[in-house]
Amino acid sequence: MTEKNGFFAFSPADAAAVSGVLSAAGFSLASLSEYVVLPGFCDVHVHFREPGFSYKETIRSGSRAAARGGYTAVCTMPNLKPVPDSTEHLLAQQEIIDRDACIHVHPYASITVEEKGEILSPLEALAPHCIAFSDDGRGVQFGAMMEQAMIRARALGKMIVAHCEDNSLLHGGYIHDGAYAASHGHRGICSESEWGQVRRDLELAKKTGVRYHVCHISTKETVALIRQAKKEGVDVTCETGPHYLLMDDRMLQEDGRFKMNPPLRSPEDREALIEGVLDGTIDMIATDHAPHSREEKSRGLENSAFGIVGLETAFPLLYTGLVRSGILPMEKLMDLLVHAPRRRFGLPMGMDFSLWDLNECYEIDPEDFVSMGKSTPFAGWKVWGKNIATFCGGKCVWKAEGDET
Repeated sequence: MTEKNGFFAFSPADAAAVSGVLSAAGFSLASLSEYVVLPGFCDVHVHFREPGFSYKETIRSGSRAAARGGYTAVCTMPNLKPVPDSTEHLLAQQEIIDRDACIHVHPYASITVEEKGEILSPLEALAPHCIAFSDDGRGVQFGAMMEQAMIRARALGKMIVAHCEDNSLLHGGYIHDGAYAASHGHRGICSESEWGQVRRDLELAKKTGVRYHVCHISTKETVALIRQAKKEGVDVTCETGPHYLLMDDRMLQEDGRFKMNPPLRSPEDREALIEGVLDGTIDMIATDHAPHSREEKSRGLENSAFGIVGLETAFPLLYTGLVRSGILPMEKLMDLLVHAPRRRFGLPMGMDFSLWDLNECYEIDPEDFVSMGKSTPFAGWKVWGKNIATFCGGKCVWKAEGDET
């Protein structure tokens, strides 16, 4: 997977086809010489908030934000209203997707009814209509419930995608239980609330043989557990987010845009995550794009809603912070953003790609976001890489304003 004449990870035949699509869209050969063509990114963890919370984000706005960020395929989490815990609810969501999405949007179905962790959803009926099963936003608290979900998911050939969080260990916390929380009088969330449930689930995954994926890992202990499980042959993959790789709790401010779940952890956790990316323990990077209204994110660290947006900034941040800094090869970043998520989730790569000016440097300004959510801890960060255009299925779904073709 190498770069040749501006095309990353494309065969000569595919590069020729991409050139044809770009030419048909009005991009001249002269302009193409200034840019790099990248395969369409894939994010297996986003929240588009519709149905139920369209004041935060919609399928239309979320998919356009994804396209602006170079994403052509995303998987939408099920913490909606109604929760997609029945075929009726899931197909109603799919109808909105079919009508309004400008990229490929694949919905999850919930593991349990209303994501309450008490009754399993009708997994057999839901399986043909969803990408996988998840109760994201909540951990499944009872091991017996998770084991039954794994047994049924395996029989259906579906993956369990887990938000791991032990509610009994939260104690009202809202940022990492580390130095910043102690020095500023905040209630902390301990690392074991994540890794303890990961450990439980890995044992169950080994027992049941289910295909298992761990969402947004953030602690060094989680990295170590997953590394060991892979060595033992457990069918497990995991993701982390750009914010966990580029930030830690030393960077916290008294502002709701620094509040997400799991929280920004310690410098040691961040270092372990980077090591996990480099050695292959961490399979992919997902944004956990989680928009909220301005009011919901304006209440400080304690009272703001959990969640930040990330689709429009992920590649520029990762390219700037990891590739340009020499930590990560560009080829590895492409695997994390493009190929690994598609392999694991069985998502094909069509004529999906984006066109980037990697020499463009600018400051992140949330007011320029296409997403209805504007809350990001990266506001004001200087990054390299501007998306000129995104194509999904050979169709231009995003084009930067004012770009001369």
